[in-house]
Order: sequence, then C-alpha cells, then structure tokens
Amino acid sequence: MEPEEKQAMIRDIALQVVLISLAIFTFLWMHGLPQRLYAKLRYRPANPRSVQAKRHFIQGAQLLAQARRSSDSASLAKRALEEAEKAIALDPKDAASHLLKSMALDLQGFRSNALDALDAALSPLAAASLAQEERGDALLKRAQLKIALSERRVDSVLTDLTESVKLSPRNPKAWCMLGECYEENQMGEEAKKAFKEALGLEPQLNAAQEALTRLSSS
Repeated sequence: MEPEEKQAMIRDIALQVVLISLAIFTFLWMHGLPQRLYAKLRYRPANPRSVQAKRHFIQGAQLLAQARRSSDSASLAKRALEEAEKAIALDPKDAASHLLKSMALDLQGFRSNALDALDAALSPLAAASLAQEERGDALLKRAQLKIALSERRVDSVLTDLTESVKLSPRNPKAWCMLGECYEENQMGEEAKKAFKEALGLEPQLNAAQEALTRLSSS
C-alpha cells in the first residue's frame, strides 16, 4: 500500500471515530440513556476493530433504548444483546460493551447472566476503560443484582456498596442502598450516616427520609 493510501485510510478511520462519537452523544441527548456509559468514547488511537466495535455498541444502545419503551421489549433486548456480544468479540477490554450486555440481559429477566456480565465489566481486563464514577455506578448495579438474586452475603454486597460511594460519592442512590444494607444487618449508626449522606445530596429522597424516621424511633 502506497504511503498516500495509508494516510487516506488513517484519515478515514479517524473521521469515522469522530462521526460515531457525534452520533452517540446526539443519541444520548435525544433518549436520555445512562450518560456515564458513553464515556467509553474517550479518545483512543483509531483501529478498524475498535471502530467496528463502537458501531455494534451504538446499534445495541439504540435497540436497548427502544426495548425500554416498546411492547416488543424481549425481541429488541435480544437484538441489543447480540450487538453487545459482537462489540465484545472485537474489543473485550471495553467495559461499556459488557455493561450494555448486562443491561440487555437484565431487561430480559436473565439476572444471573447479567451479573456475570457486570463481573466481566469490573474485571481487571476491562475496568481500566472505566472512569472512577463509572466504576462506582457499575458496583452499585452489581450490588442491586446480587440482592435481587438473594445473594445477600454481607461481605460481598457491602464491599461493592462501600467502594461505590468512594468512587461515586455524589450518587444518592448508592448512599441510600448502603444505608439499607447497614440497617438490614443491624448496623444502625452506620445506616443513619449513610441515609444522611443520601439526603444531603437529594433532600426529597423519600426512602432515606423514611429510613431515618424509622431508625430514630427504634
């Protein structure tokens, strides 16, 4: 391949990355999908596999958004899952595609498999592609799935939640869930502190308000 042809190919790939990034953020603005999931588009050196993986990710994210507001959610979620798996096959180190896979599985009711996908997103192989707050959000979701699956081991869930609030300290839902976990395990003072943190961030958070009233009267 001539040097001019190589330069043209590199320019084309770089242009595709820019266009894909613009498409993602336009789609995010229109549909309000989880914003931190799209931080995956931080600049990386362009390569064809990464570009193709982003294309599958975009398609999967669009399908997932449609599934959440459609009567045909199962079929659309399944297609979103297929796109996520294609993206993972091309770029297994990109945690965002694992997160997309987890959300698609969860929407279909496959919570155990969704938890496995979250584990993959938070593994050393992929977690480096996530920003600090993104990791915090992923840990919160993992704790939620563990509880939904009745995996209520104190050490496991508490570890995820305490790490989540460290990484994403301005997430009131994480603080509230940490408080609920403390309360369930008879750790009243710790629970109160967590609920107060949640209310400091979101004063109208009813769950935290009710919990503090309950704990104060007990």
